[in-house]
Amino acid sequence: MPVIIVLTEEALRESDVASIRELHADPATSFHVLVPEDTERSLVADFIDHLSLGELREAWEELTHRPTPEETSAEANEALQTSLERFTASGATADGAVIADDPIPVLRQAVNSLAADQLVVVTRPHAVEDTFHRDWASRAREDLGLPVLHLYSGTNRLG
Repeated sequence: MPVIIVLTEEALRESDVASIRELHADPATSFHVLVPEDTERSLVADFIDHLSLGELREAWEELTHRPTPEETSAEANEALQTSLERFTASGATADGAVIADDPIPVLRQAVNSLAADQLVVVTRPHAVEDTFHRDWASRAREDLGLPVLHLYSGTNRLG
């Protein structure tokens, strides 16, 4: 049975799940969703990301409000539950977990223990990290030795 690991920084949208399912049409495919709490995001990188997308209000909010660890944990758990519900609603088998900030060590372990066939990373565009190939997908490609697909959330664009 094919196993696809899905790493996402926010709740998958129905369109994200549909795109992933289109790529993996085998009904026996199972999906393992991982959502990092990501409490160590860079304030400067997040601010630049929002500005690069023309999101002035979000850029200002990034500067004036940083979530507490409790808020970050709650957001990650909600993102996981929503993503799992959307996979289930699409007829797929899915499980998952909330993980620590840096996903690469957990991905390495999950790839080995699940004998994963592919990693799909779903993120918002990150101008700084994507440009310098320090995003999760680029780091995973260097480290894991399996196919990695990077999708931008809510779009059909590849990262």
